[in-house]
Amino acid sequence: MKEIFDKLSAACSEMITKRYSTSFSLGIYFLNERLRKPIYSIYGFVRLADEIVDSFHDFDKITLLAKFKRDCYEAIEEGISLNPILNSFQEVVNKYDIDKELIELFLQSMEMDLKQEFYTPEKYDQYILGSAQVVGLMCLQVFTEGDKTQYEKLKDSAMSLGSAFQKVNFLRDVNADYYTLNRTYFPNVNLSAFSNIEKKQIEEEIETEFKLALIGIRELPASAKNGVYLAYVYYKELFNKIKNSTAEKVMSQRIRISSAHKFGLMFDSIIRYKTNTI
Repeated sequence: MKEIFDKLSAACSEMITKRYSTSFSLGIYFLNERLRKPIYSIYGFVRLADEIVDSFHDFDKITLLAKFKRDCYEAIEEGISLNPILNSFQEVVNKYDIDKELIELFLQSMEMDLKQEFYTPEKYDQYILGSAQVVGLMCLQVFTEGDKTQYEKLKDSAMSLGSAFQKVNFLRDVNADYYTLNRTYFPNVNLSAFSNIEKKQIEEEIETEFKLALIGIRELPASAKNGVYLAYVYYKELFNKIKNSTAEKVMSQRIRISSAHKFGLMFDSIIRYKTNTI
């Protein structure tokens, strides 16, 4: 019976989310229960693609990603995949009518990670769009549950939130990206001599995007608002910690928030949500 396999597939996506991201996992937990499974499924899909390009160094990553892409579209078309992650993802795509262009843009950004790209401002924007902003839009299609007017109203804020999250990730992971993966995402920035001035310029972009994102979070349906706000709070706190660190420190170590601090932020965000002080 396929229902059993579908439940197993959803459980695999949930397991991937919890294994790779405590921040997103806790955010998803505070969504309305009916929204959790589809968001786990989107994250599982995104995470698996990201692992192909970031981790499978002893294998032919180009071939693996191409196969993953073919299998993804085949799963959406046929309504099933023997890959549990793709099986749970296709169910969400078909149920919520997620735009295939969003999926294509995301996969194109993963293909960019397979090349030693020199990121011009245009390519940087293209990568942010595909790797982060469209993921925010996929989630928004789930959150708005078919309400196209609400989706269009919140679209810009969702894209700003995805972009802010990704740029914070870039700053958090800049050491590993540069020294291990030989990647430099920030255009016109020489990471071998990364300066506090350059860091501040990047942070000003992120600050603006967080402000735009919060406007949209306040307008989200009640079923999604608390969970998305919690993810926002976690990333904003990580961003603040990065801002208070020097460029030299950011280049030498991965800035983190402790689990205890995350739980403190969680309780604070719950109080703010319940008292309508977001």
